[in-house]
Amino acid sequence: MAKDEHNKLQGTPASRGIAFGRITFLKRQCEPSEKLIILDSAGEIERFERARTDAVAQLGALYDASLEKLGEQNAVLFQIHQMMLDDPDYVLQIKDLITKDQCNAEYAVYEVAKRFAQMFENMDNDYMQGRAADVMDVSYRVINNMLAERGITTAHQIQTYGDELLILATDDLAPSETVQLDKHQVAGILTSAGSTRSHTVIFARTMGIPAVISMGEALNESLQGRYAVVDGAAGIVYLDPDADLLKSYQERKRTEDALRARLEQFRGKETFTLHGRKIHLYANIGSGDDIELVKASDAEGVGLFRSEYIYLKSKDFPDEETQFKIYRDAAVSLDGRKIIIRTMDIGADKTADYFMLKHEENPAMGMRAVRICLNHPEIFKTQLRAILRASAYGQISIMFPMITSVDEVKGCKALLEEAKEELRERGLPFKDDLETGIMVETPAAALISDELVDYVDFFSIGTNDLTQFTLAVDRQNAEVGKFLNP
Repeated sequence: MAKDEHNKLQGTPASRGIAFGRITFLKRQCEPSEKLIILDSAGEIERFERARTDAVAQLGALYDASLEKLGEQNAVLFQIHQMMLDDPDYVLQIKDLITKDQCNAEYAVYEVAKRFAQMFENMDNDYMQGRAADVMDVSYRVINNMLAERGITTAHQIQTYGDELLILATDDLAPSETVQLDKHQVAGILTSAGSTRSHTVIFARTMGIPAVISMGEALNESLQGRYAVVDGAAGIVYLDPDADLLKSYQERKRTEDALRARLEQFRGKETFTLHGRKIHLYANIGSGDDIELVKASDAEGVGLFRSEYIYLKSKDFPDEETQFKIYRDAAVSLDGRKIIIRTMDIGADKTADYFMLKHEENPAMGMRAVRICLNHPEIFKTQLRAILRASAYGQISIMFPMITSVDEVKGCKALLEEAKEELRERGLPFKDDLETGIMVETPAAALISDELVDYVDFFSIGTNDLTQFTLAVDRQNAEVGKFLNP
């Protein structure tokens, strides 16, 4: 998180869009940190059970209310929250703490919730780390029910500024808090912590509320009441913007809103070319975080999942299990829509130190993509096994990038068959006949496309690289940009 002389705060982009409003901090009442000695442990356990029963009922009502606002795929979270409250280990640990420490039930729930949350936060998987917030959310609900039973108010408070829109600021926002936000009052969300894989962020995207997270200590109560512009796509917050900046963002928002309104007219409709040929309109994504945007935009599937970003975000080679969970979660979240996973396109402008690639004068034409994969088959097969395993959970296809010859395709498919055999030996399910395709992004592939077509199920035209290789123009060099004209 950084701040510069122009009152610009930088956080992590979480939910796209532009918002204007006054920053107001969410005030939570009665943080349950105080430990009380209660000799009547049986009575405290009864209080906990009543509060837990009430929480399950409240979550059922939240599920019903969220169906229309968020859709079944997102509303189901509150059913998962109900299951969390019924988890035997969670319930047993709370009851044991009440009995052994002779403490109040609120304290026991809070302490056990922190243990579970810490366990999730320590996991390597981003998705599982995001579940820490879910544990705290359901636990606070139980705690608040117990406090309310004692006549202690637990209502959240925010300061308003007449009819002005608000930018809600807090340390982190729970999913149940997010879904209950009034979009006519709250225009944007800022948090000092948070995860892009959290349900809070997913809900914000679905609800169309711009959000910037992980702002750290810069998001403090000295900002209360300051007017701000939130750029959710860039992860930027401008404080007290001048007239020129405000006008610029207002124009951008009008343009984006108008485009969104036009696109909404096509929601649910089939896609045809001007000549009447039906086609499928897919989205390109760089991570599982983008799945909710794919669904919100009514795309028919994912035409390109850039798997190399899994490697770029990792400090070491991601193992099979880590990759499998990412691919599986993406496939499941798409509800049967197609997803084409491109094998890692590492090299050129996308490098990871642990690959220990040698310095190259012209890396775009050097050791990259399938060239690395074929030189390091065990690394490649780890990814192939992960994709194959995920294929049992959705409509997955595999695509190989940077192909220049038939031999490369044969080599990739041979390793794919080896990966299948290894999974058979382990007794793990996968789709045996999943489609395979290639990126046609080199002149060599384009020239022998009539031969390559016999070895794959589909082509994907990579216009960026194909254009720069054909025209001999580096697309990242501004000085020769004028020659990049196909």
